[in-house]
Amino acid sequence: CSAIDACEISNGGCSAKAECRRTTPGNRACICNAGYTGDGIVCIEINPCLKNNGGCDRNAECTQTGPNEAVCNCLKGYSGDGKRCTYISLCSQNNGGCSEFAICNDTELTERTCTCKPNYIGDGFKCRGNIFQVKCCMCLLSLIFLQIFNIMALSIKDIAGPGPFTLFVPRTDILNSDPRVKDWIAKGVMAQVLRYHIVGCANLLYNDLTTVTNITSLHGDLIHISYSQNSLILNDKAEIILSDAVGTNGVIHVINQILVP
Repeated sequence: CSAIDACEISNGGCSAKAECRRTTPGNRACICNAGYTGDGIVCIEINPCLKNNGGCDRNAECTQTGPNEAVCNCLKGYSGDGKRCTYISLCSQNNGGCSEFAICNDTELTERTCTCKPNYIGDGFKCRGNIFQVKCCMCLLSLIFLQIFNIMALSIKDIAGPGPFTLFVPRTDILNSDPRVKDWIAKGVMAQVLRYHIVGCANLLYNDLTTVTNITSLHGDLIHISYSQNSLILNDKAEIILSDAVGTNGVIHVINQILVP
């Protein structure tokens, strides 16, 4: 007589996902394979994501990839290996896409608000200050011109007031190369020259300037305006080459010559 192998036929009646083990002659035990659970007759694949999110961070998604196997991926708005996920602040990079003159506030996942800082107006993505502030941010304005304005701040501080004002700013290379600038500063007449570049009580955009022939500067002298070959010319020599940089209290135009009263 020979012992009967209970596992010999049809895996001993065990699940296809189980191992049939001989115990005593004619008897066997069914043991579910790794990654499966059950009594051996019926074996069910274990989904690790069903318990404690599969060991993933609470801000991660657990995805089953096989029997008792899973991967963890951080949710949108978080970074990490899935086991540990850290919130990504939208405001931490490039001010969240808000203006440099705005305050970025994280509100919820993938959301943030942009609010213009005090004394600035706009939608948060574009914020405008007064023309004294706008002047300091225009890339075409030279350092010399900014220094001049700072030197004469007490004389022309009113352009930081409520306005409105229209300001004509000479181009960078003109200011850098014109020897008269340093001479005017030395002689103490630069404030007068600056005032000749400012029009008070008027917010004159480019289109507005096309409709007038003369405007009065803060210096008191007239600035003559003419329109030639699709360009606005001041005093028959200074052309407006960049226009309508709007602030809360006025507008700036860049010109290619210094205006002299």
